[in-house]
Amino acid sequence: MLDGRLVGLSCDLARAFADLARHQRGYLLQEWIRQAEQDAPKPMKGFAGFLRQDLDAVTAGLTLPWSSGVVEGHVNRVKTLKRAMYGRASFELLRTRILTQP
Repeated sequence: MLDGRLVGLSCDLARAFADLARHQRGYLLQEWIRQAEQDAPKPMKGFAGFLRQDLDAVTAGLTLPWSSGVVEGHVNRVKTLKRAMYGRASFELLRTRILTQP
């Protein structure tokens, strides 16, 4: 069971990470990871270690203004159509629906 100090620290670290993401402060990420790996409960230490594995990509994601959200939206739309039509229609009809939908 976690004591009150660890719960408070976990909340503080979670808020700090949300602030990093919300305000694109990727330059503070290494310090956040160091603090989480040193003081946090095991689940948060694991999360920090996971971030460290691909530090350059995570830092870029928390720093740069670009997003792949539009592309992910299109991929989601295509997958939804594909699932809905599975086993019911030909590839040509699926292709037509993908290309003609906005």
